[in-house]
Amino acid sequence: MRINRYLTGRWREEGGYHEVLVIALPLILSTGSWSVQHFVDRMFLTWYSPEAIAASMPAGLLNFTVMSLFIGTASYVGTFVAQYYGARRYEKVGPAIWQGIYVAMLGAVVAAACIPFAGVFFRWIGHGGLVEEYETIFFQVLCLGAGPVIASSAMSGFFSGLGKTWVVMWVNIFATLVTLVGDYLLVFGHGGFPRLGIMGAGIATVLSAFFSFSVYLILFYRRSYNEKYHLLKGWRFDRAMFGRLLYFGFPNGVQFFLDVAGFTAFLFFIGRLGTTSLAATNIAFNINTLAFMPMLGFGIATSILVGQNLGANRPGVAEKSVYSCFHITFAYMAMVALLFAVVPDLFIDPFAAQAQAKDFAQIRQTTIVLLRFVAVYSIFDTLNIIFASALRGAGDTRYVMIMIVFISSLVLVAPSYIAMIVLKKGIYTGWTIASAYVIILGFSFLFRFLGGKWKSMRVIEESAPSFPSTIPETPTMEIH
Repeated sequence: MRINRYLTGRWREEGGYHEVLVIALPLILSTGSWSVQHFVDRMFLTWYSPEAIAASMPAGLLNFTVMSLFIGTASYVGTFVAQYYGARRYEKVGPAIWQGIYVAMLGAVVAAACIPFAGVFFRWIGHGGLVEEYETIFFQVLCLGAGPVIASSAMSGFFSGLGKTWVVMWVNIFATLVTLVGDYLLVFGHGGFPRLGIMGAGIATVLSAFFSFSVYLILFYRRSYNEKYHLLKGWRFDRAMFGRLLYFGFPNGVQFFLDVAGFTAFLFFIGRLGTTSLAATNIAFNINTLAFMPMLGFGIATSILVGQNLGANRPGVAEKSVYSCFHITFAYMAMVALLFAVVPDLFIDPFAAQAQAKDFAQIRQTTIVLLRFVAVYSIFDTLNIIFASALRGAGDTRYVMIMIVFISSLVLVAPSYIAMIVLKKGIYTGWTIASAYVIILGFSFLFRFLGGKWKSMRVIEESAPSFPSTIPETPTMEIH
């Protein structure tokens, strides 16, 4: 009875489960659509050839590493939007979004500049043969979609920062459909289209990125948004706001970049162990993504609720929201971890469905073991998802960046290199190191959150002092 009363009270109160789920559920479906997209994309490539699935994640992660610095910076406008919205300073929202779009323009130029050097880089990595050729092709195609991907991450911050997360959900769901249809037509050559293999998968991903960008651009032209939030009026470059975006958002981009770069380096080290080890690692990571990505919706919701409540000077409600997100996320991840450990074939069988049985047999056995590692670190990854998001929502991005720098370098990259490249240890040693990295990183964010410094942080500038008007204002009610 006491537990029932607690849960009922926690459901209804501010910062409780109901308030969290209203924001988080569309984001869960949204990020869930990303995981479905990646899962099906990699499943098709597994059916296409072992070399294609082996090449897809190193090349995809390298592309994401290049973009991540800009995505992390541009997407941080969502925190600005949330805090401006909480402070009721609506006219600042549009200019904040535009500063993120300018970051996206720079990111598109940098990604395009990487295309000519792809072949040289992957030859230096040394995966060799067809895997190296596929890595180069996939990376070069994906770089063409960098601009719209980064810009969409900034533009979606407008809707998520306001709490209108259902808009982000629908855009991502339809973008996922574009990718899946494109994969089906272009990877295998159905419907009269050429059989392009891994190049087709890359083209489908790029088309999806342009689709998302186009939809957000159309939505931005709504008159109601422009009048209240200055979405089009605020197009000018704002040096002061751009400087604040870099001050708070660039560390977010750096930690995003280093986190992705660390796992990219880890994958390259695994690739030195052979195609089977690399393919099994790719499949295990993609299965993990299927469970992990939806929970990023709770991470985004955490940042939104922290930002809005700190903007409204309600740190107590912000803290309660964080713990509500943590309770739900932990329960989900524990359940998924149990499934990974007990019924791994449930997740592996779709990859084996049309793969060559002889080629896939050893990959399957290795993947089953790797999913046990995933089951262990997934539970602790809840700390990363929720408490790092809470710190980012407050503006504590420099601490998050510093932790990523030290822990990624000292716990993941350097030990992985020594173990697998220098000492020639096997894949399971590498995965033990990766699991330790996730666990230690999660506790570093938890302890920072418990310290409470984040409660006094803000990313927006202080508003000018206001004076009473001579004529009383009429109270108004905004309907959402």
